[in-house]
Amino acid sequence: MADGFVWYELMTNDVDKAAAFYGKVVGWDVHDAGMPDMKYTIFGRDSKDVGGMMTWAAAGAPGMPPEWVGHIHTAKLDEELKSVVADGGTIIKPAQEIPGVGRFAVVLDPQKVKHLLFEPGGSYVPPRLGQMDVGNVGWHELLTDDAEKAFAYYAKHYGWEKDYAHDMGAMGVYQTFRTNTPRYTGGMMSISRPGIPEGTQPRWIFYFTVDDIDGAQKRVTDAGGTITLPPMDVPGGSRVMQAVDDQGCAFALMQGPKA
Repeated sequence: MADGFVWYELMTNDVDKAAAFYGKVVGWDVHDAGMPDMKYTIFGRDSKDVGGMMTWAAAGAPGMPPEWVGHIHTAKLDEELKSVVADGGTIIKPAQEIPGVGRFAVVLDPQKVKHLLFEPGGSYVPPRLGQMDVGNVGWHELLTDDAEKAFAYYAKHYGWEKDYAHDMGAMGVYQTFRTNTPRYTGGMMSISRPGIPEGTQPRWIFYFTVDDIDGAQKRVTDAGGTITLPPMDVPGGSRVMQAVDDQGCAFALMQGPKA
């Protein structure tokens, strides 16, 4: 079984403000995680958790630009960290334990894209939203310097498989992939190709599912955010958009295909 993303985290500078913004835009419910030494806010829908929010100050880096990051599951964190380094990746933050939850580490892949690794601490698996349920991440997109090399890395480390390759003409090939779900869950593309704005940095983009992308666009601007890519149709019947929240953090939304 391949390993996929299992948790999403917003590193921001004002958690209460972020919770209010995404509550309006995506419809998340939030609650405090109850950690004794820091404030960590969990978000999700229908009593099913999707991820968490915390401040950079709590992480020891106040004032850093806000960002979304994702955790990839691994059953053997220590072995995976050795493999990351051996294959040209970098460990930013070594393995650290979350009591009663598991262990995590922060790494860069060989092309300097950040992600986290998570090893669960027990056999209990909390209830999760379905892939295309409103509020969950319906799509994972990697912008990278070399999509072929990036895919080879993630395939080797996490068992991902190629799916459809969309020929986008002058913009090159958009390679979709499968992780641990029945349907393809993401895509990769090189940032050096035509159509990608100059200065775009390699990164993961997570598309949060909403029921109505046009309604969500209005909710973004009403909540103080900015639209950077208006709603557009993509292959497969989905519609997507990209935006920046009211604290300057880039994020993306999608509306799944109609039944």
